Amino acid sequence: MPLSANDVIKIAHLARLGINQQDIESYTKDLSSMLDLMTQMSELNTDNVEPMAHPMDQMQRLRTDLITEHNNREEFMTIAPQVEAGFYLVPKVIE
Repeated sequence: MPLSANDVIKIAHLARLGINQQDIESYTKDLSSMLDLMTQMSELNTDNVEPMAHPMDQMQRLRTDLITEHNNREEFMTIAPQVEAGFYLVPKVIE
C-alpha cells in the first residue's frame, strides 16, 4: 500500500509530530514498506499455529520471595499526627 507525501503529512499532523520537509520522502518510503509488510503478514495462513505468550520459549528467572524489611507499623504509628484503632486519621477531602 504505497503512501503519498500528503498521506505522511496528514499522519504527522494527526500524531502531532513535526517533520522536516527533506525527511518526508524517507518517511513515505519507510511507512509504505511497513504497511506492505503488515499486508504480507495478514495473508499468511496461521491456522495450525498455536498462540504464544512470549516469542522465546524460555522460563522466566524469578527471585526468591524473601522478607527484607520487618513490620514497623507500630513504630510509625507512634510518630503519626493522629491514629485510631490501628488506622491513620487524615483530613476529610470529600464531603
